[in-house]
Amino acid sequence: MDITRRMMLQTMAAMPLAGGLPVLTRADISMGTAMLTTVSDGHLVLPASFIFDPMPKDELGQILADYGISSEKLEPECNLTLYRDGDHTVLFDAGAGPDFAPTAGSVLDSLDAAGVSAADITHVVFTHAHPDHIWGVLDDFDELVFPDATYMMGRAEWDFWWNPETVNTIGEARAAHAVGAKRRMTAIEDRVRLFDDDQEILPGIAAVSTPGHTPGHMAFEIRQGNSAVLVVGDAIGNHHVAFRRPAWHSGSDQDAETAATTRQVLFDRLTHEDLTLIGFHLPGGGIGRAEKAGDGFRFVGAA
Repeated sequence: MDITRRMMLQTMAAMPLAGGLPVLTRADISMGTAMLTTVSDGHLVLPASFIFDPMPKDELGQILADYGISSEKLEPECNLTLYRDGDHTVLFDAGAGPDFAPTAGSVLDSLDAAGVSAADITHVVFTHAHPDHIWGVLDDFDELVFPDATYMMGRAEWDFWWNPETVNTIGEARAAHAVGAKRRMTAIEDRVRLFDDDQEILPGIAAVSTPGHTPGHMAFEIRQGNSAVLVVGDAIGNHHVAFRRPAWHSGSDQDAETAATTRQVLFDRLTHEDLTLIGFHLPGGGIGRAEKAGDGFRFVGAA
């Protein structure tokens, strides 16, 4: 099952308004002379079947009960990573912008809370080109939100969404994603730099190919001195079934088999190297670690 904006709005309409104020930023991670912060773009409201449809229902039910997760709707956070080293102010992904979901698109407020303006952003680095990651490059007037930034995307991801045949082959439910991605990519075409797997795209930041969620999805290893963090985007999309059963296919992934293989490789690396990870849709701002737990893993948040 594929998510559409209409489905998201229908699910929203059935929900009461959440209480309390959102947490706009999370604690900084000091990396030598550099600093990492996660900034909130809000959250999504999704039918749970979007992820859970392909999964074995009996075992899934127990996992959801263990985590207190609804079998009807999900409300994943949207956490963008902000990196500052004195020379570069880098935002990983651009958020959903004003046109995708009423509960998302608030990254500018979060940046302001972190003391950063849109004009301060020197680079926007994309993990992939799904709506909640790229639609935020344009505002209500189709102007660039980050006017002075250089935009960076993996070559395979760019080529996939830029291909005029993608909208015809991606499936009806995701066709709007393709149209929306192409529109934003056209707006940044003259400012984009493409890169490949294992390439150091900026000092201390290396691209790590993590395909499956989309064909060219990228994670990023940020390393300064003895500190290292892996920004995984949507390659690890939640803190429950993705950790407990990384080999299970998820309805959110464009190539479920490849995505499952990618998750297992990432977990092996994260636990072997004891790396901090930042996940776009993980809770508590998305910062934490993966720990081995039985025949799966568990997410240990930094907070």
